[in-house]
Amino acid sequence: MAANNHIALELFRKAHPPQTAATIFTEKVLHKPLHLRPTSPDPNSQDARARRRLQRLRKKEKSRRRQKPKPLSAKEKRVTGIYDVSKNLQKYHIYVPLYRMWIRYIWEILGMARGKANWVTPQGAGVKLASADFHGAKVMVVRSKCVSLVGLRGIVLRDTKFTFQIITQQNELKVIPKNHTIFKIQIPQPDAVDENPNPQLDKDIGDDEMGVNVLIFELHGSSFEQRAIDRATKKFKQRNMIEL
Repeated sequence: MAANNHIALELFRKAHPPQTAATIFTEKVLHKPLHLRPTSPDPNSQDARARRRLQRLRKKEKSRRRQKPKPLSAKEKRVTGIYDVSKNLQKYHIYVPLYRMWIRYIWEILGMARGKANWVTPQGAGVKLASADFHGAKVMVVRSKCVSLVGLRGIVLRDTKFTFQIITQQNELKVIPKNHTIFKIQIPQPDAVDENPNPQLDKDIGDDEMGVNVLIFELHGSSFEQRAIDRATKKFKQRNMIEL
């Protein structure tokens, strides 16, 4: 009864015959669902999606923490100046204890133990010196293609791939290229240091009054143009002398 009095049926009857109006009303109005708003999503599925996203974010954050920090580029190192030596630290006497530590380090490298008669030969010591770390060593330039570098001496502050950065007794910071340069190194003997109550190890290379017996080596800088950390694992072979 309510359907016969529907306003839509009355409008259809005015435009169509009674039988056609009843068919259109039944198919298009009476049996057609009316959606007032979109269907809401399932709250359970929404919570599961949020949990999965949170797990992914936590896993990504944990993986990021495990990764090592990215090393600084050469430009960033120059900008930050992490390898620069400030003026107040460019003092020779500050690095004398570093030289004394290096002496004991090189004794251990060459097997120069106290109280033992160990023979140090150029063939055996050359390979060990070429792979040694020279941070703290006293070096002197005896020959170089750059004449102005000859005679420079001091304690090595930085042993880079291609250069030595040294501090001289005049508190001057100098950068010496390894290529086409021969360095002189003096290593005092352990027993001679023990026998001399006041060894003058702080004397610079080339001074005759060091007060102890020393081993003198000349190293070709061109033969160890690697970083100290890379030379430690490198196997050096004997080759012909490099002509300057």
